[in-house]
Amino acid sequence: MKTGLITSDTYKDHDTGPGHPEQIARVSVVIENFKKLNNKNILWKKPTIITDEILKDTHDKDYIELVKNSFPTKGFSSLDGDTIISPGSKKATFDAAGSIITAIDGVENKEFKNAFCCVRPPGHHSSQNKAAGFCILNNVSIGCHYLLNKYKYKKIAIVDFDVHHGNGTQDIFYDNENVLFISTHQYPFYPGTGSEKEKGKFNNICNIPLPAGTNSEEYLNAFEFALKRLKEFKPEFVLISAGFDSDARDPLASFKLGTEDFYHITKRILEATKKFCNGKVISILEGGYDLQALQDDTKRHVDALIEFNWK
Repeated sequence: MKTGLITSDTYKDHDTGPGHPEQIARVSVVIENFKKLNNKNILWKKPTIITDEILKDTHDKDYIELVKNSFPTKGFSSLDGDTIISPGSKKATFDAAGSIITAIDGVENKEFKNAFCCVRPPGHHSSQNKAAGFCILNNVSIGCHYLLNKYKYKKIAIVDFDVHHGNGTQDIFYDNENVLFISTHQYPFYPGTGSEKEKGKFNNICNIPLPAGTNSEEYLNAFEFALKRLKEFKPEFVLISAGFDSDARDPLASFKLGTEDFYHITKRILEATKKFCNGKVISILEGGYDLQALQDDTKRHVDALIEFNWK
């Protein structure tokens, strides 16, 4: 079976202004690279239109209405100090959330084995009722609730390897025993959360904070604990918040990972969970702000997804 690649051109209309790190080119360079590679093992799809019914399982009704009414008719506005929006941001925001719904339906309908959602804006800092850190809707959490509610899964794991702690996702699932949230991240660092003491109501939060300067060997050694927790939890489906700002080239953080590390991280997640979820894994783009690093790292991430399909 193939690997799905879910994306939409609407990301190009989410203009965050000159000099903003969460720029249009983040997705452009990745999409252009995959088109150039023309891998026949990738099935391209556009996001479905997401409904309020799906959104309200993750976000407060008032917040959904606030978001819908916040996009300017011209120029720029902001939902918080970092999260800049423009007229075209609305469609991009809802397409980003819709992408993970399309990916889940595609896996469940056996259109493809696994998938990568290449979209922006990212989502993992957004909580039930607040935008933060470039994030408006929490895309991965929306997908997780969709799996729980539509497809009646009982055990979902979310693995977040973005260099910044996924505080929004943690908040949303802090007291949900059906969801294991695992995050590796630089600490102390933005957004200030993610200590080992934050464990969730059902010991369902697993934070692996690592210091600035963490290199490949140190990271992969620490990641073994994440794999251990995954095996203990036995997830029926795995979602990945795929942030590539742990790359040594990234300007916004201080990890020292290389491109091949993202291949190995992805491969290890797939191998650790294959007997529980049979490769039902969907990842969605979070951070990553060096354009060449993003291009290189996403390719190797998707390589691991594709290779797993042939086992």
